[in-house]
Amino acid sequence: MKRFGSVTEIRPEKLVEYKNLHAAAWPGVLRRITESNIRNYSIYFRTFDDGRHYLFTYFEYIGSDFDADMAAIAADEETLRWWDVCKPCLIPFSGMPPGECWAPMEEVFHH
Repeated sequence: MKRFGSVTEIRPEKLVEYKNLHAAAWPGVLRRITESNIRNYSIYFRTFDDGRHYLFTYFEYIGSDFDADMAAIAADEETLRWWDVCKPCLIPFSGMPPGECWAPMEEVFHH
């Protein structure tokens, strides 16, 4: 099992919409995540002192071919529609590849 964390900024005017979307996440998207060997997928929210809003995501990968499993998610029609709804809520960090919103984070400690 491998752990992954990533971070993104969320548009303040889209926060309620984003939370509502995830309160009723689409079953097909959740099924694809599970079929792609992702477990314990969580998204956390935080507003910092400067007033900017951030999301942090964590998940565990239990498969043996991460690239193939991520490609299956990226090719899933329902997931693509989900991303079309969710991505406008996010503000990618500068330097991110086109279409990417979540910046990977380095794990520096685990107990």
